[in-house]
Amino acid sequence: MNALKRIGIDSYMLLLLATVALGLLLPARGFAAEALRLTTWWAVVLLFFLYGAKLDPASIRAGLLNWRLQGLTFGATYALFPLLGLALAAVFGGVLGPELTLGLLFLAVLPSTVQSSIAFTSIAGGNVPAAICAASLSNLIGVALTPLLVTRILHQEGAAVSLDAVEKIAMQILLPFVVGQVLRPWIGDFVRRHRLLTMVVDRGSILLIVYSAFGAGTVAGVWSSIPASGLVLCFLVVALLLALAMGIMVAAGRISRLPPADQAVLFFCGSTKSLASGLPIASAIFPAATVGATVLPVMIYHMTQLLVCSAVAQRYARARA
Repeated sequence: MNALKRIGIDSYMLLLLATVALGLLLPARGFAAEALRLTTWWAVVLLFFLYGAKLDPASIRAGLLNWRLQGLTFGATYALFPLLGLALAAVFGGVLGPELTLGLLFLAVLPSTVQSSIAFTSIAGGNVPAAICAASLSNLIGVALTPLLVTRILHQEGAAVSLDAVEKIAMQILLPFVVGQVLRPWIGDFVRRHRLLTMVVDRGSILLIVYSAFGAGTVAGVWSSIPASGLVLCFLVVALLLALAMGIMVAAGRISRLPPADQAVLFFCGSTKSLASGLPIASAIFPAATVGATVLPVMIYHMTQLLVCSAVAQRYARARA
């Protein structure tokens, strides 16, 4: 296990892979599937309630003073990535197929990671307060902006997001987040002190969504319609997206002459995408039968970014030492 950790593979990533396999081999059906759906729904509600309760608006206001760094990070997440996603979809969409292409576009409009980008910035000796601000602001805005961008992209692709999906996002994600923010003065300290609670809810809800999504895809026969060559190409296209994003972040940090500590923030916050935010939004927007195929690019990107960022952060740390 120590050897795996050195290359970025931890027990949680192994759990994700095991959950995918379980959904493919032993999907929930009938009453069990309905119970799983309700459990997952409430787990996501609790997850975004805790996000709202622990997010300190003061840290965001302080970090916004570094407007150049925050502007570059925000632009990378919500301008550069959608453009890259549209370009790759135009080139490879005919081979990937509609579900994986939609998943690639969905990946492109997700917010940045929170825990991972901050942790990698810290390991690399970067500007941790700025990373906290960038990641928090990205997710705070992304709760509303990501569904809007998905709506716009789907409209361009000839599809649409239903009113029921918008209502589900509002009830399952936005409302709990706002309630958590309102109650933060009273429960924020408790949530921050009990980090294990947030971690269990965070990772547990993701595992539930992954199992539900891939299991529903198995029951609906989605996987039989995706050839092995399509899956291999999906991995290669997602890896290309990650490589392009990281290369542009490195170049942007040098061209803008950011301090090395801020360049680390731009790299880790500007090139990563959030699985924790992406899966709940996907389950609210897309049909249950196809959501597994749609989130597959997100899963691939998430695992690949963890491996690459872990290696880069450790390289930065060794150079600093």
